[in-house]
Amino acid sequence: MSTILALAPHPDDIEIGCGGTLAVHADRGDDVHLFVATEGDVGGSAEVRKSEQQRSAGILGVKQIHWGGCSDTSLPEQAMALMATLEQVMQQVQPDTVYLNYRDDTHQDHRALAQIANSVTRYVPNVLAYETPSSVGFDPTLFMDINDTMSRKIEALKAHASQVERTHVKLNIVEIALATAHFRGVQGKLSCAEGFMPVRMRL
Repeated sequence: MSTILALAPHPDDIEIGCGGTLAVHADRGDDVHLFVATEGDVGGSAEVRKSEQQRSAGILGVKQIHWGGCSDTSLPEQAMALMATLEQVMQQVQPDTVYLNYRDDTHQDHRALAQIANSVTRYVPNVLAYETPSSVGFDPTLFMDINDTMSRKIEALKAHASQVERTHVKLNIVEIALATAHFRGVQGKLSCAEGFMPVRMRL
């Protein structure tokens, strides 16, 4: 059994990036933890978004959610506090594998968390970056087969009901997730996949 920690700047980032993979880990018997840096209050009610994250975590089989307590859209200005909180969570969870959002991104919160996590996870044997719709230049070389957990990934995304249509494009988040999973599946010679770029891997 392994201990998995997935990091995200906001509620629902994890589900779009690696929700199917986390469900695979949970099905294998691994302990799955989430760290969510903010409550996403700029994108909606913090109370609602935390409740949605709890429901989603239950669908994926997550053991525990750890909240960072930072202000949405302001992670660069809160870097030291975020680092201290994440260090505490790392010591508590002691993960074997960490999933984090890809560093090159149009959202400042995503860039800030990825940079901080790069330092905080320096002793973790396996660190993999996942993509979000705002990732830039993401070119995965590792793929997880999520054919058996794709339905749970979609259900988990739908649990974030307040965010499903908040994509600023004509596709909602579920449609984006399906399109991405099939595209990454083709790349990985699978029907449905999530792609990752390794920061560090121990074989």
